[in-house]
Amino acid sequence: MDKSIPPENIFKSYDIRGIYPTEINEQFAVPITRAIYKLLLNQLESKGPLTVAVGRDMRLSSPTIFEAVSKTLVKLGAKVIDLGIVSTPTFYFAVFKNKYDGGLQITASHNPKEYNGIKIVRISPTGLVKIGKNTGMDDIKNMSIDGVDIPNVSGGILFKKEGVLEEEVENALSIAGNPQINEFKIVADAANALGALYIEELFNRIPGKLIRMNFELDGTFPAHQADPLQKETLVDLQKKVVETGADLGLAPDGDGDRLFFIDEKGKIVPPSIITAIVARELLKKHKGATVLADIRYIMTPKKIVEELGGTFVITKVGHAFITEKLHETGGVFAGESSAHYFFKETGNAESQLPMILTILKVMTEEGKKLSEIVNGLKRSHESGEFNFRVKNAKEVMTAVKKEFPEGEISELDGVSISFADWRLSLRSSNTEPLLRLNIEVDINGNVEEKKEKVIKLIKKHGIFEDLSK
Repeated sequence: MDKSIPPENIFKSYDIRGIYPTEINEQFAVPITRAIYKLLLNQLESKGPLTVAVGRDMRLSSPTIFEAVSKTLVKLGAKVIDLGIVSTPTFYFAVFKNKYDGGLQITASHNPKEYNGIKIVRISPTGLVKIGKNTGMDDIKNMSIDGVDIPNVSGGILFKKEGVLEEEVENALSIAGNPQINEFKIVADAANALGALYIEELFNRIPGKLIRMNFELDGTFPAHQADPLQKETLVDLQKKVVETGADLGLAPDGDGDRLFFIDEKGKIVPPSIITAIVARELLKKHKGATVLADIRYIMTPKKIVEELGGTFVITKVGHAFITEKLHETGGVFAGESSAHYFFKETGNAESQLPMILTILKVMTEEGKKLSEIVNGLKRSHESGEFNFRVKNAKEVMTAVKKEFPEGEISELDGVSISFADWRLSLRSSNTEPLLRLNIEVDINGNVEEKKEKVIKLIKKHGIFEDLSK
């Protein structure tokens, strides 16, 4: 096998990601970067040279991959903007704010230390376009493996960009309405990853006491994996919030594009309710605007948005799909059940700073604890996600549809079935024989009863291994 040709499996639905150095390394970065640059030229209908921003995370392999990427871009004649070590939201903000032609962020997000990867965006008239399965990733894969006819061009330069994080905080303050905020006590567990950067900079600008956990950047993740979807990673933060009498806790993921909130009682706040809180605030400023949420949990945000006269749109799961749908609908905001949050004012990409500011603003103005605000907005109970390894996902989904013929069926992303007082979502993974189940019931319903009924059906019709235990 040619050691300069990257393996096919690293080209994912939303980004490029693999184990270093066997699946992604400095050698593979060269043909991948050449392919990305060619795609950007084609999609922008440009003869070049392009201005391309490059950011990176704190992983041990990121500096050498960055060097290979930036040198390759310079050889192709690009003006390369070195953003340094930045979170993915900061990277998105820099590309959008400065209207760079495109950008590459070297990161493997929440994956363990042995991974690395590349996220790719380009500019468009309505914001950022994330390069994924629907927007050019297959072309990048093919050109990376087959080679691409693109000449080296003189005149390329590497330029270091300063002050992006400060500009991002200013923009977030503007999105949140430059709010007056009380002096809250906040505990943040950054998991030795990039969320530490924007949380630290934010608290240089707003009042309050910040209690830092694992804020030293360390690509070996000595404290725990930087994945707040794994609830065991949140246990120490939850304890610290209660022990210190803090007002809330913050848990960003590895590249900072996801953020979980913990209330003052140490409870994890469902992202669907955080979506509803922020949507409510934005709809005060943008009357009748469109708000989006993914198909897993919709009952609370949908009811809040519609009560306030907004338009609610349901999307497929996946941050690239959601950004794409924001372009299509002109929505002002979107929330995903995995704690990705998107703003039109940041190019339809994730931004966690306005989320933190908006939650603190609401707590200040209402004079309430976060748990009280959550209870006031909660319109449903959620099951949490259950995963089943099956060989016959389509047959299982068909059987579930037959069991509930009176429900309203959607096949936007797998199958979801809705009733007046509850709903279920069954989705099949694109990459594994995995079936994902989410159930929600209205505030007076029994989620356990519905969950047991649907799981019983899956067990009856599926050939599977239960991964939820």
